[in-house]
Amino acid sequence: MEKINKTLKRLAGNSDFQKRFSMMKKEIMENKDVQAFFHQHSDVITREMMDRSLNKLYEFISQSKQCGDCPSLSQCQNMMQGYEPELVINGNSIDLQYHKCPQKIMHDERKSTEKLIQSIYVPKDILNANLAEFELDTDERMNAFVLAEKFVAEYERGKKMKGLFLSGSFGIGKSYLLGAIANQLAEKGVSTLIVYVPEFFREMKQSLGNQTVDQKLDAVKKAPVLMLDDIGAETMSSWTRDEVLGTILQFRMLENLPTFFSSNFDLKGLEYHLTYTQRGEEEKLKAARIIERIKYLAAPVIVNGPNRRN
Repeated sequence: MEKINKTLKRLAGNSDFQKRFSMMKKEIMENKDVQAFFHQHSDVITREMMDRSLNKLYEFISQSKQCGDCPSLSQCQNMMQGYEPELVINGNSIDLQYHKCPQKIMHDERKSTEKLIQSIYVPKDILNANLAEFELDTDERMNAFVLAEKFVAEYERGKKMKGLFLSGSFGIGKSYLLGAIANQLAEKGVSTLIVYVPEFFREMKQSLGNQTVDQKLDAVKKAPVLMLDDIGAETMSSWTRDEVLGTILQFRMLENLPTFFSSNFDLKGLEYHLTYTQRGEEEKLKAARIIERIKYLAAPVIVNGPNRRN
């Protein structure tokens, strides 16, 4: 096998090779980013360093910078997907360092944000909600938006803060607003759990058989910020009201953990719903106790407007 130095020496005498090499060198030296780097380090870079580092310089100009030639992260054209080259001085040579490109940074931030928002039976569109897209076409919606923004701006872990009890008719964006608040909090590094109450209560009943009730209850009651979506839409039993909901709310009261709710009922209507179990039992005192805990944890806010689902 021919040794590499002999191969290079032989190629150097080839006119086609010399022509291609000259064109490559010209392309490198005329590249504006390379010229800017040479100018920035003009007190260090020598002609010998340039010649010695031509392969690194060509690797640099052959790749996209600032995602200029990449439509998306999945279509990244660089040697390492999501990473762009940077020219650096390394001893007596010009070398490359790779760092995350803007698309990769945004992707990783989005993934990090998603990890902070956990959910139980919550639709995907709610998890992608954005406060900027919440429609402000009524005074009540404007008020709900202002209170949501205020909570996000003032939130501090350990600080005693009231959540919101969002009430109103079907399809007006109560759940969407909860998701939007969760996303805003996630951008601040705050973990949130959103729970669709009817399905969660159903799951808790099923968990009695496999003895996972306490484990699931702990995850919900200890969430830094908890959002109970569509409370009042469930079929109420004494057990889910007192042992599940009551336990969650009592713990969060004692620990001053912010809690949000959405419901088609206002507080008075929800109290009536909680009073009567699926067996027809009337338990006013127990229902009133739940409502008092909700009032302690969250400020009532009306959300109205046209049905956004139509």
